Amino acid sequence: MKKNILIVIALLSVMLFGGCGNNNNVQESDSAVNVTVKENAEGSSETVPETLPEEPAEDRSERDETAKQKQETVELPDGIYTAEFTTDSSMFHINEAYENKGTLTVENGEMTIHITLGSKKILNLYPGLAEDAAKEGAELLLPTEDTVTYSDGMTEEVYGFDVPVPVLETEFDLALIGTKGKWYDHKVSVSNPVPLENNEQVNDAVSLEDGTYSMEITFEGGSGKAEILSPVSVTVADGKVTATVQWNSPNYDYMIVDGKKYLPVNIEGDSVFEIPVLKFDEPIDVIGDTVAMSKPHEIEYTLTFHLDTAVKE
Repeated sequence: MKKNILIVIALLSVMLFGGCGNNNNVQESDSAVNVTVKENAEGSSETVPETLPEEPAEDRSERDETAKQKQETVELPDGIYTAEFTTDSSMFHINEAYENKGTLTVENGEMTIHITLGSKKILNLYPGLAEDAAKEGAELLLPTEDTVTYSDGMTEEVYGFDVPVPVLETEFDLALIGTKGKWYDHKVSVSNPVPLENNEQVNDAVSLEDGTYSMEITFEGGSGKAEILSPVSVTVADGKVTATVQWNSPNYDYMIVDGKKYLPVNIEGDSVFEIPVLKFDEPIDVIGDTVAMSKPHEIEYTLTFHLDTAVKE
């Protein structure tokens, strides 16, 4: 009996002490939880550093693309290039004879592309939005009269424009107005500039320093009655070469060089023109329009500028 009582007492003791241990464990566990929660709460309000909200992926992508475009837009050296001119409309494009390409001129860091269109239906362009083009005092781009020679030998007079280019490889606004008198918005871009071969040759030859030179020319074509007098005055400036040529006749009302029309620079006396020199020591095709006959006639000629005869004035 005593033995049984001792066993019961022993069991009760074990249960009593075990229960106390479990309570301690629970308390310690609760304490640990409280500490953890407390630390997290304090960290959240006091120790978490302030951070800006994460930039949306779309905005970040757009920003990166803009930075990439700016990085890729390298300043071109002064000179003349061919470049692609693309638009957002099949109704507004380069003349088919030029395969979507215009002549890009870079001078003192400013870029201008001459584009030749397919007709005379576009009367003006404006570098910006249509709503601004329609405002009083807006500076519109005026057309030039370009003569296009097609692969079948046919020629046609169309309008061309000198368009300022703010940036390469990126779309910019260019509004137009046609014969219906309404302005339209368009997006255009200029890309893939390639140095003009003839321009490279001129630039190579322009080991000639800037200045004005007297230079002998060879003139061929026509009936032999009219000619451009030799020598001519040639001006070299900023990588461009320009010749002042004088006919022995007052009857020439325009010249065409490289598809672009040039008007006389004088009013009285024999016809005088300022035209670009595309190359030296090789024939350059030009057209002179004479009004000496019953009706105007365009006549083809060639000019050869002899570099070895250049004498600085």
